[in-house]
Amino acid sequence: MKPSNSIQILATYFPNLNKEQLHQFHILKEIYLEWNSKINVISRKDTENFYVRHVMHSLSIAKYIDFKKGSNILDVGTGGGFPGIPLAIYFNQVNFTLVDSIAKKIKVVHEVVNELKLNNVQAEALRAEKLTKKFDFVVSRAVTRLDKFCPWISKNISNKNINDIKNGIIYLKGGDLEEEVREISKKYNFKIIEISNFFKDAFFDTKSIVYLNKK
Repeated sequence: MKPSNSIQILATYFPNLNKEQLHQFHILKEIYLEWNSKINVISRKDTENFYVRHVMHSLSIAKYIDFKKGSNILDVGTGGGFPGIPLAIYFNQVNFTLVDSIAKKIKVVHEVVNELKLNNVQAEALRAEKLTKKFDFVVSRAVTRLDKFCPWISKNISNKNINDIKNGIIYLKGGDLEEEVREISKKYNFKIIEISNFFKDAFFDTKSIVYLNKK
């Protein structure tokens, strides 16, 4: 197994992970492979590159912001649990709520959470528009265009800031984002961070973090 496709790459980029966290990340792939045979949540090509395309992609957020203890994070359109579950393993003193409108995907999330014994994760089959709770940050991985996504969840962002940057949206997306960001720039401040700044794998050459907060 190439190091870029194994748990070794996490220990390289995240040397602060403890033994329990490394063990959780190690068995995470096995759990997903088992469930993927029953409910397809990850493409076969991506299972072969699980740690880069799912775990590291999710954890790029941890390279940008160090969530404070007790922060509340909402993962919208989590699918099988990304970026929420890797972030919950990494930030084990931060509270995560994972939502997706597809119930069978949330079933997988519940099973993964149970097997990993993650006590900082809640998951619910629910459309984001139905949520009423407030969060410090909303994270997501390319659910839809930003001009559609932002109105869904703007009501769910708390005005009480406890982190080093203002509460807002942290969005993982690839490709040219200039047009999307321009469409929402009247209502939102934004910053685009290239993930290749953090990780050297070619997969991240076109991947970015978009941080947004309301003006």
